[in-house]
Amino acid sequence: MNRICLCLPTNRACSAAIAALHAEAAYATDRFGVDVQLLILDSSDDRTRGGHARTVAALQPVPHVTVHHLDEYAQRIFLLRTIERAGLPDPDRLLRLMLPPTVSYGACTNRAFLLAAALGCTSLHRRDSDSAYQFQAGQPVFPVHHELPHLGRPANEAAGAVTRTDLPPELRQRPVSLAGASFIGELSVDIGEIQRLDEGVYHDVVSLWAPVDWPEERKRRLVEESFTGAGTAPFTEDHSTLTLVDPMRVDMCNIAFDRAVYERIPLPPATDTIGSDYFLLHLIHDARLPGILHNRHIENFHTPERRTGTGFPAYQRRFVKFLLSMLYFHDVYGRMATEGTGLLDERHQIRAGRIVELLRESTALDRTENVWRLDRIDTAYRKLGGRYAEFGDRLADERGRLLDEAESDIEAFADLAEAWSTLVEAARA
Repeated sequence: MNRICLCLPTNRACSAAIAALHAEAAYATDRFGVDVQLLILDSSDDRTRGGHARTVAALQPVPHVTVHHLDEYAQRIFLLRTIERAGLPDPDRLLRLMLPPTVSYGACTNRAFLLAAALGCTSLHRRDSDSAYQFQAGQPVFPVHHELPHLGRPANEAAGAVTRTDLPPELRQRPVSLAGASFIGELSVDIGEIQRLDEGVYHDVVSLWAPVDWPEERKRRLVEESFTGAGTAPFTEDHSTLTLVDPMRVDMCNIAFDRAVYERIPLPPATDTIGSDYFLLHLIHDARLPGILHNRHIENFHTPERRTGTGFPAYQRRFVKFLLSMLYFHDVYGRMATEGTGLLDERHQIRAGRIVELLRESTALDRTENVWRLDRIDTAYRKLGGRYAEFGDRLADERGRLLDEAESDIEAFADLAEAWSTLVEAARA
């Protein structure tokens, strides 16, 4: 029986999401005959975690569905044992990269990848706690419906089961490495207030995540498309495409990866930044590995803590760090796209060593571009006034630290990527 990992990382109250995920697990095993390891990685406070534990305890048992609800202590024990077994240098630093003291979207998913390897899973299917399934005719629209049948199999086996195929014939022997969709509802990044306050400022800020040498028209189109997902139209009927999946068309709240990808390369473990968990989407696309793009989009919503007195500056800082990370990631993405199939070995698997080289080389980039980005952000936020201007004051005090962090985050990613295959083998053991 094929075994999969259906995963929900969380640091907030989400009992409804846990119950819904369990329903998706039941759907998966009933429809596809798989064994589902339902993994809840819980970094929330004691009270919230206790509520989650009660939710898990109340779930009706389902054959071939096993629920793992792990708090950070349990995750830490697993990581300590794995790192010790791996025998790699600087184990304390590896533990910090895998379980940092602050928010890291990449690190929480990396922990899920290692746990999926330990559980013997062939794929990982990730959802988010600030999203929900759509419904049609009273039934939930589960993305696993499109994710399960073909992951890891040659793409030509999927061609007859999808709505359309947009994949060159020479790529159809390669394995389906990704299946995903996007979201409907609120922007994926909680900056809608900026758009409501001043469209011009919104354009100036969002355009900063484009490569600096793009023409203005291309930047304008990027701004219009950014963070909007699949819009607002609800699901009506299934549609799926076998293709090289555009990273702009899928979201990490609605994604599934084949083990051959995530057991080769982790996600960036950057802390206090959004967007750090999207690297594999670019890698799969640029290496010309097939995927399935479907339309079972998830409903996205924002939880209120991002707009509180403490949550607002913390979230805005994460957004700024995302913009600064683009100096390095655009360089890596550009060279990955140029190398294309050269990123794969003869078995169509990612050449992890080459990715490490590209990451290390990017850290030598001149920071002038990021200084310019910080200047533009400062000007934009001061135009908005109020708490945005106050955040601009805090940003001015942190300029040097932010520039250093943007570079050191890439260095940390390269170090983790270099150690990754050994960690995966240790987790499997």
